[in-house]
Amino acid sequence: MNTYVEGKAKNSGGIFTWLATTLGRFLISLVVPIGLFVILWQGFLFLRDSNVPQIVLVLVAIVWGVGGVAALYWVTNWVVEKMPKEWTRRIQPFVFVGPAVAILAWYLFIPVVRTLILSFQNDISDRWVGFANYIFAFTDRVMLDAFRNNLLWMVFGTFFSVSLGLLIAVLADRSRYETVFKVLIFLPMAISFVGAGVIWRFIYAYQGLGAGVQEIGLLNAIVVGLGGTAQPWLTQPPWNNFLLIVIMVWLQTGFAMVIISSAIKGIPTELLEAARVDGANEIRIFFNIIIPTISGTLLTVTTTIVIFSLKLFDVVYVMTGGNFGTNVIANEFYLQRFTYGNAGRASAIAIVLLIATLPVMIYNLRQFQERRAF
Repeated sequence: MNTYVEGKAKNSGGIFTWLATTLGRFLISLVVPIGLFVILWQGFLFLRDSNVPQIVLVLVAIVWGVGGVAALYWVTNWVVEKMPKEWTRRIQPFVFVGPAVAILAWYLFIPVVRTLILSFQNDISDRWVGFANYIFAFTDRVMLDAFRNNLLWMVFGTFFSVSLGLLIAVLADRSRYETVFKVLIFLPMAISFVGAGVIWRFIYAYQGLGAGVQEIGLLNAIVVGLGGTAQPWLTQPPWNNFLLIVIMVWLQTGFAMVIISSAIKGIPTELLEAARVDGANEIRIFFNIIIPTISGTLLTVTTTIVIFSLKLFDVVYVMTGGNFGTNVIANEFYLQRFTYGNAGRASAIAIVLLIATLPVMIYNLRQFQERRAF
């Protein structure tokens, strides 16, 4: 009987010790990172409110920010590793994934929910209006023009970007100056969309008719030099939309070329040589071997550029401001929110744009997962 009681007491003491140790480690795993975060936050507030020279403040902020984030990860990971193995296995992935998920939720999920709520309210968000803003988005003439223009960007911009990227990737791969050609084609990717818009405004510039007027726009200079008449290219619908699409093609062809070129280089050389030995010419090799082999990459590049064309804003805003029949969905959202001050309509347009891009994004992710499975 005494042995049974002593064994039960030992088991109770072991359970109590385990609970105390586990609970203590769990509390430490929360307290230590939170405490370190509070210290880093207070340091940030101190730096923000201090009167030290600007250069010193910048240097200290960089060291404090980068070092603080590294210290926060290191301390949190160290604390988690002190916990029982089962808890460590469960919690440790969240040490590194958790901050990214939190940032994603704070800057993406919460704004989407707030935008969805605003889309059912009036212009100053003090009264519910139901689906009135969505009815506007799908029936207003300006919005319908914007949908039409986005469709033009999506079809023609994507087609020419991917086609030219594929063509250049195949041809450059056969040239001894492959690197030079690819660098030149890829260079526009280093330019911001606003910068590209400014550059192409000079290309399409129109000074107007009159005695002694000299055209400074490159395109009009060429036209006049060939004996033609200068034209206000950006004010002539629907051709101005296609002239703006040229800018997108100029920017995105380099991206498509680089991705497609890497996929082409992954095709086994033996496969191509065997086809040539069997008598296949280069055109048959291109359509029967290269295209099917890199079809996954082509789909990924295509969907990526489609998403870009749906949410395009910078080029249109800089070039025409959406005037002369060039308006797009994202530009109309900007106008409704920041020019007309209508938060309800702007939010509805943003939700419509999000819904339009979601299927393409989901398809892109599925393709990526299927390729990883192989």
